[in-house]
Amino acid sequence: MRIGLFVPCFIDAFYPDVGVATLELLERLGCEVDYPFDQTCCGQPMVNAGCHPEAAATEQLFVDNFANYDVIVAPSGSCVHQIRDNLTAIEQTPAVKHVRENTYELVEYLHDVLNVTEFPWARFEHRVGYHDSCNTLRNLGHGHPSELHGKPFSKPRALLKNIAGLELVDIDRPDECCGFGGTFSVTEPEVSAQMGRDKIADHGRAGAEYIVSADSSCLMHQSGCAARIGASIRFKHIAEILNGSPA
Repeated sequence: MRIGLFVPCFIDAFYPDVGVATLELLERLGCEVDYPFDQTCCGQPMVNAGCHPEAAATEQLFVDNFANYDVIVAPSGSCVHQIRDNLTAIEQTPAVKHVRENTYELVEYLHDVLNVTEFPWARFEHRVGYHDSCNTLRNLGHGHPSELHGKPFSKPRALLKNIAGLELVDIDRPDECCGFGGTFSVTEPEVSAQMGRDKIADHGRAGAEYIVSADSSCLMHQSGCAARIGASIRFKHIAEILNGSPA
């Protein structure tokens, strides 16, 4: 099975180590991974801003880059949600449908498809608070939202429990938004920043040394909030933890 690795544009620009960790992790697990060099954005920023028709050329370029792969894997829940549910500015050809139906976020691919239960190369001796991004939790099914009935579960936490030395801490409001919300952080900066500070405080009360998430965009927002208030908490993408990247 050939995997097309999609590294979202903001990760490529600001967090390239996350893309590298994703590639290395998949290869450690025996996957055949390719990186299409002509890939760019998935169109999410335009769609979030209500400019969906203007995203057509970007969406088509994405499909052109990835249509020939069996599956597409990305370390970003919000981008995967865009591809699966909002890649609709272009004609729904068989190639488009194939891409939409076979794009996976990294955690769900490891947990649901590969059924990975151990990471013998990884050790992370720190107290970790996990941040559930809104998209991964409610649109991709990473876990059980608190507003719904049913048995609680968490795919990312199930993976992290297999990391030697890592201690997961429980926060008071685990599925509360951190305030990023894409363009929300631009249009409502004061509200967004307060939500970020509240999230950092929640993890701090639980004794977390690191906040870990599957969405670098949420981590970027929270790390900015933490820097402004002088919080010592650190941030890391889950791909880096699972790949055994140093603290």
